Amino acid sequence: MNKQDILLKPVFIWIRFAIRMSLFTVALMWPAGTWLWWEAWVIVGLWFVYGLILTLYLIRNDPALLVERLKLVPIHKDQKTWDKILMGLFFIAGIALYLVPGFDVVRYGWSESLPMWMKIVAIVIHLPCFWLLGWIMRENTFLAQVVKIDKQRGHQVITTGPYALVRHPMYTVVIILLFAVPVALGSRYALLLAVFLTVLLIVRTYLEDRTLHDELEGYPQYAKQTRYRLMPGIW
Repeated sequence: MNKQDILLKPVFIWIRFAIRMSLFTVALMWPAGTWLWWEAWVIVGLWFVYGLILTLYLIRNDPALLVERLKLVPIHKDQKTWDKILMGLFFIAGIALYLVPGFDVVRYGWSESLPMWMKIVAIVIHLPCFWLLGWIMRENTFLAQVVKIDKQRGHQVITTGPYALVRHPMYTVVIILLFAVPVALGSRYALLLAVFLTVLLIVRTYLEDRTLHDELEGYPQYAKQTRYRLMPGIW
């Protein structure tokens, strides 16, 4: 039995899922110093339901992708050096994105909480974003957390679904969620982290796109057909 077979055992899948959700909950609630924060519980609930549905779907339809997505740290042995640096920064700033709102709007009141209508809009925006992420994962089984050409799994260019619109649709959705989370939690300071994380993703998009041009067969032709990386008509 190889390592992937072990990782795909239901007990290991659900343990990793439980660890992820527990860490996410603690990262939001501990800085706040209270469990009585309804905005944070709504966010936790949304991500829990999304994660549960996605995990059940991938167990049945794409276990190889599930193994990739359940890795806790986006730093792998065969990863390119520039990607290790970018994802190391992204990992650290991403944790801060969850820690800052509790300190900001609940425990210390560093800034005035964002208006209620903005919080509600940001919460609602999660729903289409989750649907889009599910669609993207259904179309592309090669969505590793790191930049690599997965030759072992027969990596090939994906041109269907959202990939017919932009070349990196997952990053587009993630950028929206980077802003939706702090807005839903009412934190102005966390929005600064969202900007920084977005810059990291844009840089990674450029470097990953260049890597795919050089190393993935058929990608240059696909790039000519689908011109934009993240936003149709812009870039």
